[in-house]
Amino acid sequence: MLNKVPEITIWFWVIKVLCTTVGETAADYLNETVGLGLDDTIYVTGALLIVALAVQFRLRRYEPSVYWVAVVLLSVVGTLITDKLTDDVGVALRTTTIVFAVALVAVFAAWFAVERTLSIHSIVTARREAFYWLAILVTFALGTAAGDYASEALSLGYGTALVLFAGAIALVAAVYYGLRIDAVVAFWVAYVLTRPLGASIGDYLSQSTADGGLGLGTTVTSLVFLVAILGTVAFLTITRRDATPALETEIPWGRP
Repeated sequence: MLNKVPEITIWFWVIKVLCTTVGETAADYLNETVGLGLDDTIYVTGALLIVALAVQFRLRRYEPSVYWVAVVLLSVVGTLITDKLTDDVGVALRTTTIVFAVALVAVFAAWFAVERTLSIHSIVTARREAFYWLAILVTFALGTAAGDYASEALSLGYGTALVLFAGAIALVAAVYYGLRIDAVVAFWVAYVLTRPLGASIGDYLSQSTADGGLGLGTTVTSLVFLVAILGTVAFLTITRRDATPALETEIPWGRP
């Protein structure tokens, strides 16, 4: 197969942040505004995710529309998993953050033990793709827990949390370009951090002014970001600017 995921360009990071923001606001929209409740929202979005991943696994190369639909749904489901644990089960946000961080390390360890690489430029087999999507799901759950822990449990507020995680991503970029740390490590650290960044953006825009947000609501915020995602995906589908041009057998380190 050709590589099943996009090249890491500025478009990748733009649409990733858009997807993570929608994951936060769409989960709240379905759960609270529509009134499905956590359980029914998990069932509906989980079923859609299974369908999206089934289509994704059947493809032989990266297709922007299918790939990013799967990412959006993973973002929503990852958010709902954390919300279920914290809101219904009563697990503390600090605990869920630690648990999902350990789970992510375990996924990476198993992935590397089997494949000897964590590079997303090597997603050319079904097994590697399975590891990849499992890692993505855990990063979304972890990012949701970490973002909520920073903004709510630590009482930093949505705006402060937004600046904090944006600064952390900027620091990763500075260290990568300045000290030339390993690209795979830098990529996955930045990838994890974009989730709480997107969650903080979504909460800051959608939550009421009394709670420290701008009060746009989950409906408007979700719609605006979904339109932005659709426009970006359409552009990438037409231009193929983020597609890997040829089959690659990836070296373990050196590229993300």
